[in-house]
Amino acid sequence: MRDLTKHLFITLLCTIPFVCGCDMIEYHPYDLDIEGECDMNSRNIARIEASLAGRDEISFIVISDTQRWYDETEDAVEYINSRDDVDFVVHTGDLSDFGLKLEFEKQRDILNTLNVPYVALLGNHDCLATGKDVYNRIFGPENFAFTAGKVRFVCLNTNALEFDYSEAVPDLAYLENELDNLPEGIEKTVVAMHAGPYSEQFNNNIARVFQAYIKRFPDLQFCIYGHGHTTRIDDYFEDGILYYQCTCAHKRGLLHFTINSNEYTYEAIDY
Repeated sequence: MRDLTKHLFITLLCTIPFVCGCDMIEYHPYDLDIEGECDMNSRNIARIEASLAGRDEISFIVISDTQRWYDETEDAVEYINSRDDVDFVVHTGDLSDFGLKLEFEKQRDILNTLNVPYVALLGNHDCLATGKDVYNRIFGPENFAFTAGKVRFVCLNTNALEFDYSEAVPDLAYLENELDNLPEGIEKTVVAMHAGPYSEQFNNNIARVFQAYIKRFPDLQFCIYGHGHTTRIDDYFEDGILYYQCTCAHKRGLLHFTINSNEYTYEAIDY
């Protein structure tokens, strides 16, 4: 019920003006006047890389599709904060439902209460209205990478449908640049995205080309993504590279991974 009330409140803010004293205040879906912290991914990546430099074992949690489910997102943060074995969190996108500034700000403020750093990817709902511009200001570029221990995380925008195939999504030139400029000491790779191959969002004309590119990274372990609002595991290309889909916050599920020099472990968790 609390979520419904908040959702209706945000919707009303987006559609009608309201009066406060003698001043008329209008909120519209194209508001880019960000309140609070910005460039969150860069800030948190600096923390991740500094704290995990040289580590042989890392542990991280994946959450996804927290759009409008603020209470459930708060519960996810509470659960993560109750653990002492998590190094960082990856949010695989759809922080917002309608691409509104207020939605991104609310999600950022909840995620900022995590005891560990986090990064957030761009989801397809995050592209609505001027959502991509808001995302870029609050979180940063839609394609980015970072190093946790000896593992390179490559985080990609795969929401091709939202860009009408007018831009390179996924951006193969970005992948080429990453491959040409890998930091020293990288032994393994994880690729993160919002929409997985063969979803309606992904540019499936280049799905196999995409897979060929990401397999060029050092010892690709697996891929993580969201979008589908269910937990599932697929070997889409029958090449041994597993794609782990994280469910949505509404279903109160997340994924936990540990990677060391010999193997990785995976656990789906209900909270």
